[in-house]
Amino acid sequence: MSLEPDDIAANLAAVRARIAAAVVRRGPGREPILIGVGKKQPAEAVIAARRAGLGDFGENYAQELVAKAEAVAAAVVPPRWHFIGPLQTNKVRKVVGVGALVHTVDRPALVDELAREVARLRAGRGATAPLELLVEVNVGDEAQKAGVAAAELPALLDLVAARPELRCVGLMAIPPEGEPEQTRPYFARLRELARREAAVARPGVELVHLSMGMSSDFEVAIEEGATMVRVGTAIFGPRPPRA
Repeated sequence: MSLEPDDIAANLAAVRARIAAAVVRRGPGREPILIGVGKKQPAEAVIAARRAGLGDFGENYAQELVAKAEAVAAAVVPPRWHFIGPLQTNKVRKVVGVGALVHTVDRPALVDELAREVARLRAGRGATAPLELLVEVNVGDEAQKAGVAAAELPALLDLVAARPELRCVGLMAIPPEGEPEQTRPYFARLRELARREAAVARPGVELVHLSMGMSSDFEVAIEEGATMVRVGTAIFGPRPPRA
């Protein structure tokens, strides 16, 4: 059962206060963007958070993103959508159609398909801005997780740079599970990878964002330089059980 709108608004305020405190500890820098992760939550919960002032929302599944975007747009001013789950190439058209910022680009085939989709839209509509995306890095070198290996990151960024249809605006990571302090080295690793690759001149690649940190560890991620944090249960409560 999803939370009541007042509970969601109170949780959102509490998360924002924790973000503000983490920013103070970190020191001057970019204010992190709070992304409310609505995975498996009903559209009504997202609408409640939107009415409480949240402007960015993330979804993990293409079909859920499309359905939720339609329901939310019918009730409130549409937010900015982020796609934060593994993206299959056959789902690219759905995600791009919603205008979501894709956080999980991690392989050449996906780069190619995203570029093709933007080219297709340009052919039909005329001028279309490059699609913004983030490259996901497997900072823990975990075989079971998505994300490009750190050693292969430069080549993938080179490929994005060769596609005028695309624009990479940052990196994203999901560290190995652990206590918040155990995730800190992985966030620091992503920050250093971004710093290293930002020093390489590539057209269409400007690594201004670090998407890292979730409900359990977003404060540590902010302290290590996160510019986007993806927070679900701390705002919406536990995900409803499967029907």
